[in-house]
Amino acid sequence: MTSQHYFEPRPKAAHRPGLVRVVLPDVYLELATDSGVFSPGRLDPGTRLLLERAPAPPAGDLLDLGCGYGPIACVLAARSPGATVWAVDVNERALGLCARNAEAAGLRNVRVAAPDDPAIPGRFAGIWSNPPVRIGKAPLHDLLRGWLSRLAPGAGASLVMGRNLGADSLHAWLEQEGWSVTRLAARSGYRLLQVSPTIPERTRGDSR
Repeated sequence: MTSQHYFEPRPKAAHRPGLVRVVLPDVYLELATDSGVFSPGRLDPGTRLLLERAPAPPAGDLLDLGCGYGPIACVLAARSPGATVWAVDVNERALGLCARNAEAAGLRNVRVAAPDDPAIPGRFAGIWSNPPVRIGKAPLHDLLRGWLSRLAPGAGASLVMGRNLGADSLHAWLEQEGWSVTRLAARSGYRLLQVSPTIPERTRGDSR
C-alpha cells in the first residue's frame, strides 16, 4: 500500500494525483489528493462520521491534527468563516495539498503548518482529528497528550477512530489521563469521541 507511511515527512510513493469530492448537506468541496497521504482515493468513513456528527466549529483558533490533504480543515473553515483553522501534519506532501485545496476553495482562513511551527497558537477553541493510529500506541498517546493540553478552557476535541484500531481502549486511556470522554456516535465500526477537560473535584459547587 502506498498510503501506509502517510505519517512520514517525505513519502516515497510515486505521485498519483487524484480527486476526492466531499459532499455534505452544507458543504461541497473538490479536493486534490495524491499517493503517500491518508485515504487518497475517497473520503474515509471515519472522517465522514466526524464531519457529519461532530459539534459545529466556533470562531477562534481551531486545530485539525493530522490534516492530510485537508478535508476536515477545509470543512471547518467553510463552516466557521470567523475561525482560523490550523491544519497540522508531519507529511509535507499532505501540507502542500491542503494549502492548494484551501486556496482553490477560497478558504483564506486555513493555515497549514508542521507540528513544530512556532506560529501555531498555544491555545485552541477546538480540536478535530482522525488521528494517525498506525504510528503506534505510545507515540499516539504522546501526540494526544501534547495537543489536548492546548485546549482553551471550555473547549473540546472531536476524535474519530476505528473500533478495530483501538477506539475503545483509547476511550479508556483518555479517561485514565483525566479527560471527560463522551461517545457521540458510532457507525461502520468507527467511534466518534468528544473529549474535554474534567472539572477538578475541589472546584465543583464551590461558589467562593
